[in-house]
Amino acid sequence: MPVARPQRSRRKAGGAPNWIVTFADLATLLLTFFILLLSYSEMDVAKYKSMAASLAGAFGSSVIQDNAAGGSPLTLIESNTAPPAATVPPDEPELIDDRRQPGPSVTGIPAGITELARQLMRELESEVASGALNVRYDTERVVIRFAEDATFQSGSAELKPDMRPIIERVVDVLAECSGDVVVAGYTDDRPIVSTRYRSNWDLSAARAVSVVHELVMNQKVSAERVVAAGRAETNPMLPNTTAENRARNRRVEITVRDPQCTGTAASAGRPVEIFP
Repeated sequence: MPVARPQRSRRKAGGAPNWIVTFADLATLLLTFFILLLSYSEMDVAKYKSMAASLAGAFGSSVIQDNAAGGSPLTLIESNTAPPAATVPPDEPELIDDRRQPGPSVTGIPAGITELARQLMRELESEVASGALNVRYDTERVVIRFAEDATFQSGSAELKPDMRPIIERVVDVLAECSGDVVVAGYTDDRPIVSTRYRSNWDLSAARAVSVVHELVMNQKVSAERVVAAGRAETNPMLPNTTAENRARNRRVEITVRDPQCTGTAASAGRPVEIFP
């Protein structure tokens, strides 16, 4: 007689279903992929700091940063203790720039300069964040620097239509402050090929005059305060060795020296720490 084999009891498989293994592998691969993407990405630190500076100025913070694509952030922290003055070359005051190595220096900034810089940052926060311009200053002056690509067409001295409303907002701020205004145009070192302009001197001077015309046109800023200057390729910001450097060197600067603005008397004489 055949012997009946004992039937084996079937056990139910325990644990997670089979598809979860494939799903976990897929999730792990996706996570690895995004980590690789993040490791190869680069954050635009300058634009981030410029946007932060604009927001700080708009909300009335005591922190002012200047920046931008082609700019450099600046942090001001008011102090109650009188700090020593920093050394500044006598011939040409050095504009504050945070691209140098960290190491706080301390100096006293006149109240009129800090007030004008605050007002300009609040008024022009979107343009500063976009990199169309930046605002910088030192112990003697405030400088509004316009990038060429945002201001003029290549080889032209005619302002782009989008720049006129921006300059009108600059005029509204300057009308509330005193101080001599110098508008200077700069080019790179490449000779210009044009039937209208003989050289870079002609082009840079014509661009400066175009900006001056917008400043004094509505008579909010007295014409006696304003001077136009063509600087051609002199005083480059960077060596004219690459296309990017040449683009940085092509610019227009509005410099306001020793400004005094309404409402700055209360903060006069208060020391300010500068962390370049």
